[in-house]
This record gives sequence, C-alpha cells and structure tokens, in this order.
Amino acid sequence: MVQLYQGFNSNTAVLITLSLLLFSGFLLTRFTKLLRLPNVSGYIIAGVLLSPHVLNLVPAELIAHMGFLSDIALSFIAFSVGKYFLRDVIRSTGLKVIRITLWESLAAGAAITLAMHFLFQMEWDFSLLLGAIATATAPASTIMTIQQYHAKGEFVNVLLQVVALDDVVCLLVFSAAAALLSGNKTGSFSISSMMLPILYNLGALVLGVLCALLLSRLLSPKRSRDNRLILAVAMLLGIAGICAAFDTSPLLACMLFSAVYANKTGDTSLYLQLDNFTPPILSLFFVVSGLNLDLTTLTVVGVAGVAYFIIRILAKYLGAYLGCMNKDTSSGVRTYLGFALVPQAGVAIGLAFLGQRILPTQEGNLLLTIILSSSVLYELIGPACAKFALFRSGAISKEPSS
Repeated sequence: MVQLYQGFNSNTAVLITLSLLLFSGFLLTRFTKLLRLPNVSGYIIAGVLLSPHVLNLVPAELIAHMGFLSDIALSFIAFSVGKYFLRDVIRSTGLKVIRITLWESLAAGAAITLAMHFLFQMEWDFSLLLGAIATATAPASTIMTIQQYHAKGEFVNVLLQVVALDDVVCLLVFSAAAALLSGNKTGSFSISSMMLPILYNLGALVLGVLCALLLSRLLSPKRSRDNRLILAVAMLLGIAGICAAFDTSPLLACMLFSAVYANKTGDTSLYLQLDNFTPPILSLFFVVSGLNLDLTTLTVVGVAGVAYFIIRILAKYLGAYLGCMNKDTSSGVRTYLGFALVPQAGVAIGLAFLGQRILPTQEGNLLLTIILSSSVLYELIGPACAKFALFRSGAISKEPSS
C-alpha cells in the first residue's frame, strides 16, 4: 500500500488517506458495536491497525503532517463542553466540582510521585514530573462517548466540569514542579519557567472571552444559518491557530469561549449546527490518535510503566470518591465518577515531551515512554470505562441506533 502511495501526487495521497481513515473508522465501529463498546474505541483501533506498526497502510510521512487535526478537533470538543458551564449549573455545582477536581487530580499526582520514588527508587526529579503529568485527564474520548449516548443529568454536569478543570490543575502542578527542578539545578527558582506557560494560558482565556463577545454581536437573529456556522468555525480555527503558535492547548480557551457565549446569548441552535458538522472531524481525530499509538512501546516500559498505569487509575477513583464524600453529591456520582476519569492523552503527552527535555536523557526517555505507552491502553479502555460509568450512574439508559 505504501508503494502505491509513491505513485500519487501529494493532493491525491492526502485525499485517499482521509477517505481511508473515515471508512476504516466506520467499519471498525460496526465491530465494536457488536461488543457494546463506544464508537471512540472503534476509531482508535482502526488507527492502530492502519499504522506503520501493524498493517502499514498509511505512510509515516503523512501521519507526521496530521497534527493540525488534533488542534481542530480539540477546539470543537472544548466548545461543545462550554455549554455546560451555565450560571445556574455553576451555582449548584461550583464548589463541589473544585473540591472533587482537587481530590482526584492531586491524589493521582501524589500517589505516582511517592510510588515512583519509594517503590522503584526513582530520583525525585523524575517522580515529581511523572506525578504532575498523572493529574491530567483527556476529555476528548469521554465527551464523545457522552455525545454518542446523549447522556445528561447531574453526573454529566459534574464530569464535564471536572475533566475541564483538572487540566488547569495539571498545568499549575507541572509548572511548579518544573520550576522546582530548575531551581535545584541552578540554585535559584526560575520564575519565567513557571509563569510563562501560565501566562500563555491566561492570554488564551482572554482571547476566548473576546471571541465570545464578538461572536455574540455578529450572530444577530437576521444572520443566516450558513453564515452563523461559518463565523463560529472561523473563530474556533483562529483560536486553535493562535494557541498553536504559542504551543498551548486550545482546550481552555475554547471552553471559555463557549461558556461566555452560551451565558450571554442563551443560543442553543449554534451548538446543534456544530454537532451535525463535527462527526467526520472527530472521527479523523481519533483514528489519527490510533495511528500515532506505537504498540511496541508497551514492551519496554517494564514494571514501573505497569505500576503507573494501575496506580493512576486507582488513585483517580479513590480521589474522586473522597472528593464526593459530602451530602451535596449523589451516590451515583460518588461511586462511578472515577471510572470516567481514566483516559489520558493530549495534554499529558505534550507535557511528557517537555519533561523529556527537562530531565537527563535516560530518565527523560523513560518518562516519555511510560506516558506514550500508557496512553495506548488508557485511550483503548477509557471509552468503555466512561460508558460503564454513564450507564451505572443513570446518565444514559439505552443504546442509540447507528
């Protein structure tokens, strides 16, 4: 197949690849549906099968140029989450969500840090950075599972706000850990290394608010449906592009963009339009995620990698459970929220590459390998865990037709 690509011009190769990715994703969802797994699992498995490490049906050089799909898809996903941050919802869940987020994220970070140092005799530098990365949760597969099964209710409201906020916690914890390591090496703390990522994200949040205010003015009642969609997509792509220029995730900016717009306008029709527009984009995103998952990394991480995978899941669950130990949280949320916090990918992988540069070569490579290899498993089992949590908590009651 790769030899066949060599006879194509660049435009043909890209178009054939996109068609192959969409068809393969669709076909694998027929299989995963028989196993009662979410569509996301089918998309990821399709990507793994097409990858250079398995069937080698998509050239590696094409895969290397598909990173923009991740930023686009995350922007749309984040925008769809923002609509859940309505004033009334925040008033009823605000402090509760912050408490749960701190418990589940910091419990995972502390458990990984202590386990790596005391059980596996790793240096504190390595343990702290790996623990900081462990706090993150990847929202994409969980959110798409929620959309597939039309889940709603208290459990969904709490879950979406928690997975949004724990990336904020991860950023702050990682920045603090990186600054601490920098201080140990130079004898003084580097304020810039700690503050610069935070400042970039604050700038992205301001950009999100400004775009929301502008969009609320542009989308007048007289504006046609086509132009409403065009303007919204243009702003999402603009935010993604500006964030990419500063090596910052568009998740937080697009969430705030959506939240401010939803609260200011009360508009629901735009979200319905985007829900009808985005399925091919999200399908491509998860198939490409599978293309980038190197299964061979599973063979080289050793016991420490297996421990990271298991301990993080247990700590996330226990932290979420303890965070919900309050009379203002239902038993369904308390018992099942931890199952929906398993996935870990985008933000964690990005920080792992940064951590690789901070640590000595051998430790940096081990850190990156652990995160990449565990992401393979987290993204494969994560959607199924999220579906289990949504069903058991009562957020969804039956399978949708497809």
